Amino acid sequence: MKKIFLISFCSVVVLSTLSSFKLTSPAGYKIGDKAEDFALKNVDGKMVSLKDYRNVKGYIVVFTCNHCPFAKAYEERIIELHKKYAPLGYPVVAINPNNPQMNPEDSYEMMQARAKEKAYPFAYLFDEKQQVYPKFGATRTPHVFLLTKDLSIAYIGAIDDNSQDPSAVKNKYVENAITALEKGEQPNPAVTKAIGCSIK
Repeated sequence: MKKIFLISFCSVVVLSTLSSFKLTSPAGYKIGDKAEDFALKNVDGKMVSLKDYRNVKGYIVVFTCNHCPFAKAYEERIIELHKKYAPLGYPVVAINPNNPQMNPEDSYEMMQARAKEKAYPFAYLFDEKQQVYPKFGATRTPHVFLLTKDLSIAYIGAIDDNSQDPSAVKNKYVENAITALEKGEQPNPAVTKAIGCSIK
């Protein structure tokens, strides 16, 4: 009887703890929410905020990193997104959310080296204190948040529907979302599942 009581008591404590954790865990932004601006260090050593950008219509905020195979698979596509859409008012703002103690390849110095090697045409920022990605609710690398000029969240999720083979892509989610915004429409789908490595 005592054993049953202890098991029941422990179950209640665990469930209570999990419930409390669920209530206090940051869920991140939803479609239509307005994001907070941030100030993070770029690979050139300068602090960058979204407010620093001029003449924009929106922002393609991409949480990505150096080490993740999915991030590497999407690297060229992220570069092409910036080259295509920055002139139209939608620059890419890349953010590394990972703790480099978990993987040294994601250190700031390695970020600088990677950005130089690949000639990144966009800002590559370091979420060193890991305070920005939880606000967005980013969970994977890469994980995209398309923001409008007033920082409203318009799209959340994957870049497209094929992480492995760019030639086999059928749905370019981010591009389609921008096209919808340009037409004054809401992106559809507005949310897709981000495929990638979990944020460390």
